[in-house]
Parts: sequence; structure tokens; C-alpha cells
Amino acid sequence: MRTGSGVLALVLALAGADLRAQAPTIDNTGSDENPQPTWETQKQARTFSLGIPAPRGQITDRNGRPLAQTRLSYNLAISFPAPLNWDNARAISFARQQIQFVASLLQRDIRISDETILNHYKNRSLLPLDIVEDLKPQELGIVQRGLTPNLILRQIYARIYPENSLAAHILGYTGLAAPLSTRPIENKDLIFPESEGREGVEQAFDTELRGQQGLLHMTFDPDGNKMSERIARPPVPGYNVILTIDKDLQRLCEETLASDCQRGAMVIIDPNTGEILAMASHPTYNPNEFVPVVPQTVFDRYSKDESAPLLPRAFRSAYPPGSTFKVFVGLAALQSGQITPKTRLSCPTSISVGDHVFSNWKKYNAGMLNFVEALEQSCNTWFYQAGLKIGAPPIIDTSHRVGLGRRTGIPLRAETGGNIPTDEYMLRVHRREIKRGDVANMSIGQGDILISPLQMAQAMAAVATGGRFHQTRLVKQVQTIDNKVVAAYPDRLRDEIPISPENQETLRKAMIAVTEGGQGTGGRAQVKGVHVAGKTGTAQWGPTAKQRTAAWFAGFIPAENPRYAFAAVYEAPAGVNAHGGSHAAPMIGKVLRTIFGEKSASDKSSDDEPAPSEADTSG
Repeated sequence: MRTGSGVLALVLALAGADLRAQAPTIDNTGSDENPQPTWETQKQARTFSLGIPAPRGQITDRNGRPLAQTRLSYNLAISFPAPLNWDNARAISFARQQIQFVASLLQRDIRISDETILNHYKNRSLLPLDIVEDLKPQELGIVQRGLTPNLILRQIYARIYPENSLAAHILGYTGLAAPLSTRPIENKDLIFPESEGREGVEQAFDTELRGQQGLLHMTFDPDGNKMSERIARPPVPGYNVILTIDKDLQRLCEETLASDCQRGAMVIIDPNTGEILAMASHPTYNPNEFVPVVPQTVFDRYSKDESAPLLPRAFRSAYPPGSTFKVFVGLAALQSGQITPKTRLSCPTSISVGDHVFSNWKKYNAGMLNFVEALEQSCNTWFYQAGLKIGAPPIIDTSHRVGLGRRTGIPLRAETGGNIPTDEYMLRVHRREIKRGDVANMSIGQGDILISPLQMAQAMAAVATGGRFHQTRLVKQVQTIDNKVVAAYPDRLRDEIPISPENQETLRKAMIAVTEGGQGTGGRAQVKGVHVAGKTGTAQWGPTAKQRTAAWFAGFIPAENPRYAFAAVYEAPAGVNAHGGSHAAPMIGKVLRTIFGEKSASDKSSDDEPAPSEADTSG
């Protein structure tokens, strides 16, 4: 008996080695694709119809470059000789001899219990017993030279991520759907375990990626000798999933995060289509370490790491936005008509709201400022006044319309919804409605506001296009191995926010001033010859004793004709003094200068505002 050789091996090799190749066509004329196990005449021959798992489809970037593929993997297995009528002791002794030989041959420890050996021999000895899975290339060469009549190589499928950790939080990983049964072999059992998606796109599109099982007919005589083997139906490879991600841009973002921060995230979106071009979280992990199963040592290493490398910070973490939120407060104020581009409000060192004092980060009075000047200088006290003038409802409504505090709808599990506090939320959590102190806090992106980096980039994209809010997308289409599209996710408008041309130009001018103005806080994101529209932000969150800082920079580029909307967050360790202008803006600047071909960074630098203390929200 040699399951895994002959025509079956040919199907496995062709389907596994190249997912674009069609599995071989088998002539099934006159055959029964679904025979039942039967006893045939007095010879008592047994026929089984067994399932052949299909090779999993590819996941590629927007240009068809593979990020997840299926490869051939080789298992070394024991083939028990016929007749299959040994007692327990003999079966165990035979298996132990084979295992000892292989362990000596490969110089590795092989642990298989007597119970496993006996369960297999009693119930499934018509099929091989795997003793070494996924042989390494050097081991495969050794094994091929040392094979015996009772040791065979079995070809199965294994998932591989050719770019290792690249886009790991997006792709996810696979695992074995279930171990092969230990009960007596039955019709339609699989000849080796199937894989299933456990995280990310692998999980979200598991059904499409899995493909259709093939069918193998095998006939054995009463002693267990194989009389025939025939593929009645070859497996059909799974569909390919084409992402919107650009592999080069994704790599650039991940490398920048790895070199410039211990923890953080970066997202880049095409504001004209809603397509996510890069969505990076740091630290990350290598999904190849998780297939076909996660070794305990690997699980312990990742689960005990305080930096949480398995956490997709870009879409599953939410942070207080700090002063980046002033862009949306300004938009709400301008759209309300109660603040115009010419309106001037004071920028003192502090203002009182009830019996509470709310401070500016600057220690001197900056005088009377219009919106452009206030955003350039990130004047807290100006925005306190603007927020209190228009009230909470316009701020909440504008925030929701640009997608803040709501899931974007990307097909990844457990995306955070973030939070924009409403009266309902405040009653549920704080047992009171929104008060003036809450509005003041909200006006500078503090309090109970939480936003994910993905949401922030999406909101900046809506601002960049003048209110044309394209549905955010991570997947372009799903297609067969011969490139026929079976599902597409085209561009569609999620909302059209009526931003007047005057207000749009005012926002653009203010955000350019943040990076280019003499008192701007985002100068380290400048790109020579290209206007960057952006906003820095710095905010604290977490328990007072372990309070940490989120340093932000978000915006779009080129300011006049936006091609990219972006958001970056630098998650500073406890006790580290970090600011949007000094930590997040340089990271985005490095990425943008590479995209636009600038060879050297701008010499200009600017310190961001110190992170304001979270104001008391009572009163």
C-alpha cells in the first residue's frame, strides 16, 4: 500500500506547486463517483471513497503579488504491512522500530504515544500513520535516501507566507481544521487534514479560499493490500483574494514603524476610491510560525510579550486623538455658520468653564486668532471657545459623518468601533448627560473620545475630497485560478458631506499651515515641492499610575489634489514624553518623502505642543 504516490501524488504536486495550474483531468466515463463501502463476493474486498483536500487559494496585493500561498509539504509515515491482524504488542513494537530508525536517521526526538499507535492500527491502518510532519528540505533529502518498504513520504498542503511578517495582521494565519479521526475509517474521510483560517483575511474569506475537495476511490482486499486507487474527482483549488494593499507601500510603513517606534500604527488610504493602500501595526509577528500548528514555545513567546505583537493596532486599537480632532471640530464649527473663516477668538493661557479652569499648552496669550491661525498654533483655548459656542451636537454629527466612532466595515474580525461620546453614552457610563466641561474636553480631542488609526485615515480622506466619503475597502475582488472574477468590491460613495468650497479651502489652508507655517507643529512631515495638509495630536490614556501617550500625525497629500490620506500613531511607553510633532510627524514624513522621491529629509523641525492634561469633565 502506498497512499500518496501514483496519480494522487501527481494531483497534489500540480495543484500544490502552482495554484494557477489546473488539476489534471481524470476520465470518469462510466464510473460511480460515490460508491459505498461494500463487501464484494467471498473475497470481501473493501472500497472506500475518501476526500482529497483542495489547495488553498492565494492572497495577493493589488498588483497580484502573492502574500499567502499553498506549498507542498512532506510528511514521513509508517505503512503497516498486510495482513493487518497483529496483536497490540506486535503493532506497537513494529511502530517503535520504525520511529527509532527515523529518529536516528534525522537526529531528532519523535514523540508518539502507544495509544496513538494502537488507535491508528485498529481503526485506520489501511492508511499511513504520520510520524514526522513538514520535513525540512535537508531532512527530506536524508529521508529519500533512507526510505524502507514500510516508510513512505506523504505529500500534503501547507500554508506559506512568502513575505514572512509583511501584512501579518491583515492576512492572519491558518491552522488544521481538525485532526484526523481515530474512529474506524469511513466513507468520505479525508486522507489528510484540511486547513482553516484563524485570523485576518484567512478567516474572513475562509470559504472562498478553501476550494472544493476531490474524491479518491481506493479498494483493499481483506488483508489490507491495496487492489486499486483512482481519483474520481480532482480537487479544485480555492479562489484567490486580491487585496487593495500595495506590497511596497505596506513594507515601507512597516519598516518605518520598526525603526522609529516600539509600538505604533500607520494607515494610508486612497481618498478618491476608499482603498486601503497600507495598514501597518508594530510590533508584528511571522504567521509562518503558526502553521500547520502553533508550537507551545512560539505561543508562549508571543502571549507573554508585553508589547502585544499579535494586536492589530491599526484597526483593533483605539486612542484619544488629541489635537488631530480639532480638524473635525473646526469643520463642524465652520459648517454650522457660527464660526466663519474671518471669526476671531482669543487664545489666552486658560479659560474658566463653571468652576473649572481649562489651560492652553502655551504659557502666554497668543492674542486674537482666526481658524487658520488657531489650527496652525493648535490653540486649545480657541477651540474650547469654538466648541462651547456651537455645542456638542454638531461635533458629534460631523464626527459620525466622517466615520469616527463607527466601524469602517472592513472584513476583519473584532474591528474596534472607537467612541464619540453622546448623551446616551454619557448616561450609560457616567450617569449624566454631556455638560459644558465635556464639550470643552471634546473640543481638543480628550475625554472619552477614542479613534482607531484606520478611522482617522478614513476621516482625513473624507476631508481631503471635500466631503465625498468613499466606502473604505480592503479587498478588491475574489477570482478563480484562471482569473475569472466571482466577487468584486467596487468603489461606492458611503456619504456626500456638503462641505462648502469656502470651508474646504479654509481647512486645507489651515492644515498646510500646520506643516509649513512659522508656528506650525508638523514641520517634520514636510516634503520638498509638495504641500502636506496635516495635524499633530498628543493625548494621554490609561490609569493615572500607568498613563501612556498617543502621539498622532494625520492628514493628506498633495494638499491641492489629494492622492493619499494617512494617519500615524506613536504609542509611547509609560513615562516617555512623546508628542505628535516630534514622534509621529517624522515617521509619516519619512514615508511621504520616499513616495514622492525626495532623497533627503527637510531640515526644518518643529516641536509639537506639550500634551495637555485631561481636563476635569464635571461642571
